[in-house]
Amino acid sequence: MIRRPLSIIVLIDALGWEMIRDCAFLDGELPHRQPLETVLGFSSGAIPTLLTGRLPQEHGHWNLYYADPKHSPFRFLRPLRHVPGPLVENRLVRKAIKEAGRRVLGMGPLFECCVSPRLLHHFNWIERRSIYGAGGVPGTETIFDTCERAGVNYRVYSYHQGSDAELLRRAHADVAGSAASFLFVYLSEVDAFLHMHCADREQVRERLRWYEAQLRSLLRLGLQADPELRFAVTSDHGMTPVTNRFDLTGWVDALRLRMPQQYMAVYDSTMARFWYFDEKARQTIRAALVETPCGRFLDADELRDLGIYFADGRYGEDIFLLHPGWLIAKSDFNGRGWNPHGMHGYHPSDSFSDAILLSRHAPEAPMRHIRDLHAHMLQSCGLGRRQAAAREA
Repeated sequence: MIRRPLSIIVLIDALGWEMIRDCAFLDGELPHRQPLETVLGFSSGAIPTLLTGRLPQEHGHWNLYYADPKHSPFRFLRPLRHVPGPLVENRLVRKAIKEAGRRVLGMGPLFECCVSPRLLHHFNWIERRSIYGAGGVPGTETIFDTCERAGVNYRVYSYHQGSDAELLRRAHADVAGSAASFLFVYLSEVDAFLHMHCADREQVRERLRWYEAQLRSLLRLGLQADPELRFAVTSDHGMTPVTNRFDLTGWVDALRLRMPQQYMAVYDSTMARFWYFDEKARQTIRAALVETPCGRFLDADELRDLGIYFADGRYGEDIFLLHPGWLIAKSDFNGRGWNPHGMHGYHPSDSFSDAILLSRHAPEAPMRHIRDLHAHMLQSCGLGRRQAAAREA
């Protein structure tokens, strides 16, 4: 086998620090172990952050849906605003829109209709292209853009290509038989498992044993290609046990304001995002939600501190965030029939929200936040040194 410099980064969706801090998950192989603060929100904001080293307000990706009526790909659904709610607010219509988005509009394999069909023509979808490749975050350079520019031979594995088992099989084959020097392996299935089982530590440990065996095998194979192998396991966020549910949509509906004439709302499991079209709606909603026990509004200063402030309000003029452990009883993302025991998307100060970094080598610079993973990946595949040399030259 030809020896070559090799770096492997494995991103396991939703595997948080609280889930692995007291277990022996790859502790013999990956001695450097620490939590990382995530961004407020979901993978749609967190993964672009770790791929670019920039916060959402810089790279532009936060939640999947944002207000953009002028350029909405769903403008053809505008006539639905006149259709009575029960005729369009159902599973069949949402499924038809989902299939149209995936197969006709080019929204990607994970597109879901998570906004009321009667409101969809007001919105756009941020992941119009896969973020797991060059050009995936328009206007901002990702690790993959840098690899392309520097001529680094790399491979990316994500849900677009198959199951976690299939991705790991491909990664094993490429370590053994290709000339790639940087592998980025994104394993997404742990997220769904933890949504349903995060409170059952024995089930979690049993599930992680399979991943541990697969990654240990991948690491051994990588060491045959490069005894100085750079190998790390990381994540985008953690998973918080759900302890309370609140009917926030019912609370707002009871105010008897007209949507979309007076306001629009999108409910994202752990937060509600509002846009206002008259002052009465703004004052009424704010006053009503302050009385709830489940959450609070985030002001502009806090949004800036969290890196999710957008002056144009595209992701919401108001963000009402639930306290850790609370869940919107019926949101646009978790409708009837889905009763998760775990959720993410809470304030980053929640310890269950912390992501992880497990690595063979200690980082060359302090790591505190998932955005620091970008520099760590650059250094792992030698690009950090090249960039520093280029700056000095």
